[in-house]
Amino acid sequence: MELILVRHGLPVRQEVTQGTADPDLDPRGHSQARRLAEFLSSEPIDAIYSSPMARARQTATPLAEKLGIDVVVEPGLAESDRDGTFYAPYEELKASGDPRWRDGMTAAEWSPDHEPLEEFHERVMSAIDRVIRHHPGQRVVLFCHSGVICRYTSTILGHPWDEIGFYYPLYTSVSRVLASQNGKRTILSLNEIAHLRGTDLPTGALHG
Repeated sequence: MELILVRHGLPVRQEVTQGTADPDLDPRGHSQARRLAEFLSSEPIDAIYSSPMARARQTATPLAEKLGIDVVVEPGLAESDRDGTFYAPYEELKASGDPRWRDGMTAAEWSPDHEPLEEFHERVMSAIDRVIRHHPGQRVVLFCHSGVICRYTSTILGHPWDEIGFYYPLYTSVSRVLASQNGKRTILSLNEIAHLRGTDLPTGALHG
């Protein structure tokens, strides 16, 4: 079966004093999601899953509506900061010199505000394995987060724990993985963003 891992679109900054930060998409994030839906709608897609976090669910909505497929919310696809009180786009933090932009990029910089790395790893791997078991021979889209995508793909590639941020998934980027029921995993692509080319929409790149 083929997994299509999609990072959410650009969210707004949010900081709360009670509860958890779960920001909505920025208007540009909604535009990214609509372009992604056009990009993927020509492919035969059998199921759509999403993290329970608002930015992932809202990114999934245009594709789900276009294809007439209900979104299955999978708690295991949530980001490592799901219980945090602060969220800001990494590129915004980097541009302002805020050291928090590096949180979670490597094991040495894993913020204490994030879920413990070992627990995060087990949760993500278990959730994606469940999806694979339920959809043999099918193509399934998972709307999730940069940390989830990096953790899963770095595990396939055999990167050690201290190289979590070996690459950075861009907003609404597509990464494809072939997954067999016998446990074999093959990466087909990383960070496809053809649907954002020729637009003024941000990609979330951390350079430049």
